[in-house]
Amino acid sequence: MRLSRNWLLALPLAALLAGSPAQAAGTLTIAQAQDPNNWDPIATFLISWGSVAGNFFEGLVIRDESLKLQPGLATSWEVLEGGKRLRFHLRQGVTFHDGEPFNAEAVKFTIDRLLGPEGKKGPQQSNYTTIGSVEIVDAATVDIVMKQPDPVMLTKLAGYGAMMVPPKYVTEKGSAAFALAPVGTGPFKVVDYQPKVSVTLEPYAGYWGVKPKLDKVVYRFIVEPDTQLAELQAGRIDIASNLSVAATGIVSKSADLKLESITGPTVVVVRLNTAHGVTTDVRVRKAMIMAVDRDAIVKQILMGQAETVTSFQSSLSFGFDPKQAAVPFDPAGAKKLLAEAKVPAGTAVALDFPSNNTTFREVAQAMAGYMSAVGLKVAVRPSEQNVYTNDIVPNGKTGEMFQFGWGGWTFDYDNTAYLMYHTGEHWNPYDKDATLDGMLDAQRLIADPKQREAKLQDIAHYVADHALEIPMYNLNTIYGLNKRVKGFVPPPDNRIRLQTTTVE
Repeated sequence: MRLSRNWLLALPLAALLAGSPAQAAGTLTIAQAQDPNNWDPIATFLISWGSVAGNFFEGLVIRDESLKLQPGLATSWEVLEGGKRLRFHLRQGVTFHDGEPFNAEAVKFTIDRLLGPEGKKGPQQSNYTTIGSVEIVDAATVDIVMKQPDPVMLTKLAGYGAMMVPPKYVTEKGSAAFALAPVGTGPFKVVDYQPKVSVTLEPYAGYWGVKPKLDKVVYRFIVEPDTQLAELQAGRIDIASNLSVAATGIVSKSADLKLESITGPTVVVVRLNTAHGVTTDVRVRKAMIMAVDRDAIVKQILMGQAETVTSFQSSLSFGFDPKQAAVPFDPAGAKKLLAEAKVPAGTAVALDFPSNNTTFREVAQAMAGYMSAVGLKVAVRPSEQNVYTNDIVPNGKTGEMFQFGWGGWTFDYDNTAYLMYHTGEHWNPYDKDATLDGMLDAQRLIADPKQREAKLQDIAHYVADHALEIPMYNLNTIYGLNKRVKGFVPPPDNRIRLQTTTVE
């Protein structure tokens, strides 16, 4: 496996994009905007990780294209002792890509590692802290013993952090090597990873389930949406996964290309800095929400490829309240609130966002215009994506506003709300609200789905009442495909599944 870093710096862009327009038969090439940089399941929070790694890692439970939970590496499970013990019956005859057997020992190793010092280094551990221990019943049966019942745990086990890893391989190679040369049980295995350039997958001959029909899958990391479009048009990629909204018309009109656009998990909000600046005043935060015409943004800038939202979740999320009313576009009301808060006309505020998000760049400019109309002067500040997500946001270095998109991989509002609003969480650099903390903690103890759903809806209303963010839109998941691609099912969770896909 080649791990090339430095040579890339010496190559011009044209060389990186060069390639034969005609792909080899059976090879599928996909463009993805972001290289996760680390393939270890415990070290990621990125949808871009799931889009690739879902093909070579698996969990005890999996989610199908309709988002329903299905048996994965566990053929079945039982909820025992009122939810305090989850018993999994494991699929037998499964091996990791290095030939190592998957069994109860592997499950215990994976979860112990997730909850231990290695897991503490990454962002996934906090999703699984309700787990107390793992007990091996026999080689094909394992119990996850809970500190307390967790109604979302089965869903979490289909997520990123709980993907099964090979004990011997990880122990012998170490976490740093595993992060660059991952080994799982999935239908594809990693055969080449060139950081910032590409990752190449081939079918795993020993896979327990439906065998892939493709000979090879190449993910190319292409940051800019316009470059993805150009490569798709040139035939050098088969699927573009990060097209700008403006490109949808171009793709849909092409004789050789096909557009797939479906409701997805990604919700975009503009979060508000409650610790510094004028946005410490709830009246100012509410004024900012009222100042922006989000319906117009969806219609005119996003070309209808999104829906406005009232909370930081899509209609696919458990906890979504269809009756929650949106704050209306009301410039006059915004001016009144700013006057009450004694905010002088022309007050400067900043809006931070990742620079590769060309769609939001247009949205940001529109927001600046709307806020200018009510007396706020907005500085639009793009930053390189990795710097933005790894430094600026978690370390509280943003201005008064900062854009944030979240996929909510569990499709449960808990996964968004807890991580965004609970005191001390990685993605919550500013808010410290004991009442909200209590609400977030309490819903995790409720086993009854209807009662817990009501509590999650209460949390969404509380967040709205305190104006912690400007709810913007639920952006469609958009793919551009070469028509030679067959059998591709666009996933609403962005976790691309390729067993049924072929190329002609």
